Amino acid sequence: MTRSPIWHPFTQHALEPTMKKVVATDGAYLVDEAGNRILDAISSWWVITHGHRHPTIMEAIRQATEVYDQIIFAEYTHAPAEDLARGLIKVSPAGLQHVFYSDSGSTAVEVALKMALGFFHNTGRRRDRIVVMEHGYHGDTIGTMSVGERGVFNAAYEPLLFGVDSLPFPEPGLEQITLDAFEVACCSGRVAALLIEPLVLGAGGMKMFTPSVLGELKKIAQRHGVLLIADEVMTGWGRTGTLFACDRAGVLPDILCTSKGLTGGAMPLAATLCTSEIFEAHLSTDRRKTFFHSSSYTANPIACAAAVANLKIWTGEPVQARIDRLVALQGQALQRFVGNPRFRNVRQSGTIAALDLAVPSDGYLADIGPRLRAFFRERNLLIRPLGNVIYLMPPYCVSEAEIDRLYDAIDEAASVLIGTAA
Repeated sequence: MTRSPIWHPFTQHALEPTMKKVVATDGAYLVDEAGNRILDAISSWWVITHGHRHPTIMEAIRQATEVYDQIIFAEYTHAPAEDLARGLIKVSPAGLQHVFYSDSGSTAVEVALKMALGFFHNTGRRRDRIVVMEHGYHGDTIGTMSVGERGVFNAAYEPLLFGVDSLPFPEPGLEQITLDAFEVACCSGRVAALLIEPLVLGAGGMKMFTPSVLGELKKIAQRHGVLLIADEVMTGWGRTGTLFACDRAGVLPDILCTSKGLTGGAMPLAATLCTSEIFEAHLSTDRRKTFFHSSSYTANPIACAAAVANLKIWTGEPVQARIDRLVALQGQALQRFVGNPRFRNVRQSGTIAALDLAVPSDGYLADIGPRLRAFFRERNLLIRPLGNVIYLMPPYCVSEAEIDRLYDAIDEAASVLIGTAA
């Protein structure tokens, strides 16, 4: 068999088996070339919300292709982008009044960083520091690597990365340390923005903190005139139980980044929303104050049409009821592992469930990670642990029987790979 010329993401090709070819998707499943139906327990990297190929979104894409392909967005606009912007403003936290489109979560965060720095530059204030949270992940472009956790992911690119101020993660019982550290950072007078994944730090190990911490961080930021950037690329579109994670804390961010579930996962699209104050800081007869950012595919009409259809699903179908049901199913299924010595830190935030396998070596490069993936792959389950951290983030169409199947497999994996419970 001829080796594929494709270089896959986050893949060590010297160690991984030959990639299976997916020939179709359907609801909660991928279908491979051998006809196997693979239960997609991580929503194909956290993007699929309602299920693969939701008919409303697919039909919107088909209709859009009859009218549009890409349109330059610097001199023109189009109905899908206009409808989507108005729809996003309607469902997003209050105060967000302007929408800037891009292509991915990473670019949405890059846009947010440039908005924040441009805001202070254009208003004549010297604020050039970004505060982030320990273990955070915001993407793989140079800017987003700079604001993410430093480690194996970005060690080779360290000379290109800019410095940021990092807050300790608010571990249970130690939340005040995080809040105090942010207060101290803000007292420098140089902080432009706090960039945070609200409630759940995804690639950093599905680390979860309480809505009250997010609320207190917002209060500190507001007191010091610091912008709050909510990276809702992963947490948005119902993952933490509400449309946006900020909603759970009653927090109104100054800038919000969204992607992944924006189109229901069907097409790549991102948006960065901001307040009128930030937009108006770039509004001037002086062209030097222009917001200098773009990509060739900004506001692709077909992708925007898919996102408009996604909004229609949220308003026209019982999506919240499906989410509430999934939250309950995950919570009930997790109980079997509470107090089990094979697992640590059993946790849940909305539809996201996670637990750490109790092994001597942890972290993203833990040897147990590839063994777990192989174990699940043999059972036609798409579960990609973050090292020893096993997590489930299924689409909202998943059934109770399918949830049971996933948790049975996790239980079996622990028994086979590290032994039975004591």
